[in-house]
Amino acid sequence: MTSSADEGQFLNMLLKLINAKNTMEIGVYTGYSLLATALALPEDGKILAMDINRDNYELGLPIIEKAGVAHKIDFKEGPALPVLDQMIEDAKYHGTFDFIFVDADKDNYINYHKRLIDLVKVGGVIGYDNTLWNGSVVAPPDAPMRKYVRYYRDFVLELNKALAADPRIEICMLPVGDGITLCRRLS
Repeated sequence: MTSSADEGQFLNMLLKLINAKNTMEIGVYTGYSLLATALALPEDGKILAMDINRDNYELGLPIIEKAGVAHKIDFKEGPALPVLDQMIEDAKYHGTFDFIFVDADKDNYINYHKRLIDLVKVGGVIGYDNTLWNGSVVAPPDAPMRKYVRYYRDFVLELNKALAADPRIEICMLPVGDGITLCRRLS
């Protein structure tokens, strides 16, 4: 369930290239992508990190602390949608994030996108992980798949179609890890 090493390196370089300073991560797990993000940010950079399980986050926390970047992370335990809804209600958060990375409950990806588009700045980037979903997004509907792959496949397909049709963003789907789709906000 962790991000792959190539994806961590990719995210780290991407964040440096866009000079990201204020970021968000939805779905932290043990914090590998969070560490890659924190290492890429300037000393005063910030990450709002949300996950439903603090125990998993705390497994990776000693490594984050050893790397000297724990001060950049504001971890919130619990579902992300209520936090995002609060941020949407408060206009001071609109357009304030340089980068947002989503690697959480695939059945809510479309709900996240509906909210995140207002929180990322124009020119900012939202990255959705697992958008190739074990290759299932290009497999025929009757192809053999593990049960959980088949279950989430339709949610990932729905997101991919919605992103491709969203005129507020331009997208690039990359075969890094299990697929990452980058969305640059245009308006």
